[in-house]
Amino acid sequence: MRRSHHALGPNSFHEDKETGELKRPHHVDLKTGMYKGRQVLTPKED
Repeated sequence: MRRSHHALGPNSFHEDKETGELKRPHHVDLKTGMYKGRQVLTPKED
């Protein structure tokens, strides 16, 4: 009973404004390399 607050909740996703794909909030999109509207990584090649 003491550790009942340690349970994991479901992951939250939201739809990306530009690509329309689901992504986790506050994480870099690995396909585009964008975070908060700016380029932080080079996009991965397919």
